[in-house]
Amino acid sequence: MVQLNIPEKLSTERLILQRLRYEDAAEIFYTYASKPEATKFVSWPTHQSLYDTRTFLRYAIHAWGQGKDYGFSIRQKETNRLIGSFGIINDDGKIQFGYILSPTQWGKGYATEVCNSIMKLLSETNGVTRIQTFVDLENIASINVLQKSGLIEEVLLKNYFVFVNQHNRAKDCILFKLPKSPC
Repeated sequence: MVQLNIPEKLSTERLILQRLRYEDAAEIFYTYASKPEATKFVSWPTHQSLYDTRTFLRYAIHAWGQGKDYGFSIRQKETNRLIGSFGIINDDGKIQFGYILSPTQWGKGYATEVCNSIMKLLSETNGVTRIQTFVDLENIASINVLQKSGLIEEVLLKNYFVFVNQHNRAKDCILFKLPKSPC
């Protein structure tokens, strides 16, 4: 397993990203994890209770220590308010990532700000050989974020992923990748 040198805290112009902590459980649950409109396009089921969120955090904290999954909370700098999270899955240098924001924070440019920052970090991180993600073809907002963040469409994948929060049916997805910068 390629261990990545990922910092526990990052900042952008308006946001602070920091490693997920047990103390984040209630904020995560009430901000986005329990909201069906926020979790429609994610790979995990909408949380029904704080127990679900705490179970996820136990996994996230352990996985960070193993170098498999780096989960960040996203907070507004000005207020320290939690507004979402960003995850980086490391498969021996091949990176898959995803993010989620509170519906109250959609359309404010936060997802693009975070993606731009993380794409720059990952493209400069030793051991990273590929950066990719996939998105439901119907998730136009995320498609726009990925394009603004420099990712390009690699392929349309028919009936690629079963989204648990969309009646467990396979959906068409677009695989995006971050092109390698010239040496």
